[in-house]
Amino acid sequence: MDPKVSIIMGSTSDMPVMQEAAKVLDELEIAFEINALSAHRTPELVAEFASGAYDRGIRVVIAGAGGAAHLPGVMAAFFALPVIGVPCRSSISLDGWDSVLSILQMPPGIPVATVGLDGARNAGILAAQMLAIGDEEIYKRVTSFKENLKSKITKANEDLKKFEFKFRV
Repeated sequence: MDPKVSIIMGSTSDMPVMQEAAKVLDELEIAFEINALSAHRTPELVAEFASGAYDRGIRVVIAGAGGAAHLPGVMAAFFALPVIGVPCRSSISLDGWDSVLSILQMPPGIPVATVGLDGARNAGILAAQMLAIGDEEIYKRVTSFKENLKSKITKANEDLKKFEFKFRV
């Protein structure tokens, strides 16, 4: 089985965040790979990795990074298909805002879809939705996943009825 999604991160310290994308892809039965690559420490390796991704079967890249967070943008410069950026809080981060802005504010011609801070779970879902455009089986699994989200809220509202208040109407 060849991977369709590549999950990459600037360092393994991002793994606690990025594993959430992997969990979603696992649940949706979508093959993926995970690698650590650094746009600053190994730029040649990033360029080579991104340039060869399509030929390896990769159709979406999920790239997480903290601090200056250039990895998603560098991947997008070399990979012609969608790149989803996940800004990550880090020990050198300005509460994550530097990462958000580094990924969000890409120059014209090099788009990166950007999810919220530490939002790797949403990145995994978005990658699945992108793949579902051309794959009916993935579409069915994503649809089922979304239906399960609805049922969780329905149950939550039932649970909230157990709380009694004098002026609740």
